[in-house]
Amino acid sequence: MNPAEEALSRLRAGNARFVERIRSATPTAQQAEAITLPREQKPMAIVLGCADARVPAELVFDQGLGDLFVIRVAGNIVAPSGIGSMEFAASRFGTRLVVVLGHTECGAVTATVEELLRPAGEQSPNLSAIVERVRPAVAPVVSGCGHSHTDAIVPDAVRANIRHSVAQIHNGSEILRQLIRDDGLKIVGAEYDLASGQVHFLDD
Repeated sequence: MNPAEEALSRLRAGNARFVERIRSATPTAQQAEAITLPREQKPMAIVLGCADARVPAELVFDQGLGDLFVIRVAGNIVAPSGIGSMEFAASRFGTRLVVVLGHTECGAVTATVEELLRPAGEQSPNLSAIVERVRPAVAPVVSGCGHSHTDAIVPDAVRANIRHSVAQIHNGSEILRQLIRDDGLKIVGAEYDLASGQVHFLDD
C-alpha cells in the first residue's frame, strides 16, 4: 500500500472510531492514555478544512498531535498561502495525501448561495472576498437546480465547492502535480456530516 492510500485508510478508520464514540458515548482507550507532546511532526495527511468550530480535523479523524497538517479557512477555499503550505508539508515532511474537508450546512457556501439568489450589497470586503472565491463553484449549481430556496441548493453546492477546491489545488501547483505524477501524492475531497459525525469521501 502506498503512503497516500495508507494515510487515507487511517483517516477512514479514525473517523469510524469518532462516529462510534458519538454513538456509544463511552471513552476509548486512546482518550484515556496520557497525551504525549511530539518534538517533531510527521503528518500523514494535509487537510484543508473549513474554519467552522464544529469541524476540528484532529478530532473528526481521531488523530494525535503531529499526525495532521491542518489548514483552516472559511469555506475551505484555496488561496496561494494555502497551496504554499501544502507544498511545504509535502516537500518537507513527505506527506502524500491532501484532503479537502468541507461539511454540511457550510456557512460560507450558504452565504454565497444567498448572495447569488438575493444580492445583499451589505457584505464587508473581507466576507465578499470569501464569497467571490466560492462563487465559481456554486454559481452553476444555483443556475441549474431550478430552486429558489437556499436549503434546497446548499447540499449540492457544498459538494461542488469541495470538488472545485480539489481542482484548484491540482491546477495551482506544479510542485504538487509533479508529486502526483512521480511520487504517489493523492488529493481527495471529503464532506463531514454535522448530524452524524461521519466523513464521506467524495470519490466513494
